[in-house]
Amino acid sequence: MAKDDPAPRYRSNLQGEVDSAALYRALSETERNPQLAEVYRRLAAVEESHAEFWRSRLRRAGATPGRHRAGLRSRFLAFLARRLGPEAILPIINTLERADVAQYDDQPEAVAGGLPDMERSHAHVIEIASQVETHGMAGSTLAQLEGRHRTGGNALRAAVLGANDGLVSNLSLVMGVAGAEFAPRTVLVTGLAGLLAGACSMAMGEWLSVTSARELNEGQIRTEAEELRVMPDEEKEELVLIYQAKGLPEAQAKALAERLMANPKTALDTLAREELGIDPQELGGSPWIAGGTSFLLFALGAIFPVAPFFLLTGLAAVATSLAVSALAMFLIGAGTTLFTGRGMFFSGARQVAIGLAAAGVTFGLGRLIGISISG
Repeated sequence: MAKDDPAPRYRSNLQGEVDSAALYRALSETERNPQLAEVYRRLAAVEESHAEFWRSRLRRAGATPGRHRAGLRSRFLAFLARRLGPEAILPIINTLERADVAQYDDQPEAVAGGLPDMERSHAHVIEIASQVETHGMAGSTLAQLEGRHRTGGNALRAAVLGANDGLVSNLSLVMGVAGAEFAPRTVLVTGLAGLLAGACSMAMGEWLSVTSARELNEGQIRTEAEELRVMPDEEKEELVLIYQAKGLPEAQAKALAERLMANPKTALDTLAREELGIDPQELGGSPWIAGGTSFLLFALGAIFPVAPFFLLTGLAAVATSLAVSALAMFLIGAGTTLFTGRGMFFSGARQVAIGLAAAGVTFGLGRLIGISISG
């Protein structure tokens, strides 16, 4: 066998398609929702066509395709679906689809046949289906997939955590310097420097993160636009499958997809939202707003440990800094209960304990360093 013989790879791809087709057939036979059952049947048919694609490639390579049956894992999952219902194995299939979504990206034969795009579409449909119950999709899931919840809890969580980062890190820094028994002016300058350095670092990191996300989203939308131009029928089919998975009857899903595809701009906007989960108007938000917000939130938290050193010196300044910071940490910990559901006192006390422990460690290290330098 030649070293570059593609037959083993073709056989591996063929086996994977046979396994997927078997699973989708099992889902279609056990699904009580007729719209979802039809989606699974069509996915099975697509996977079977992919299997035939690899059989033809094997023949071209001078190899005999042979007979392939579903593997042990696929047969076991199909057994579970028939005994326990499709909802028992959908999370597993969703994980498998996500793990294999890029399997064809570096295979030129698959790319030429359009298989990578189809695999991504299947993964998206299964992700939706795995969260669908017999009467449709939960409102929160639908809102997430349609890009309707962008801020809210996530923004609040980011605000709380950003302020907490500034508070704990700068308290630790200030206590470390205070433990070394440096002059109050040195502690104050160090605390302010830590505030500015940390806030700038957070702002730059957030700016880069959002900018990179926007560039990635823009690239995905450009790719989707090219696919829409080159393969409009396949893109329409993806929309039909997605809307069927959301609970629309096939006729309505087709009618909606055809109406959307009639306008290229609307079609691209819809595909970006439904298939990629990207809002073309936002593209992940403004990097400048994200960076500025991170700067302000970090600085807001970091000012608490420093403020007492503007007015006090010595032990009084250290004690006041700890007290003010502990109060702020308790309020931040209590604030996290808005999205964790835990008790306010427990969350607040836990935050205080963690923050003061970090400050105690740095104070002790600062004291050791100060003694060694002076001694």
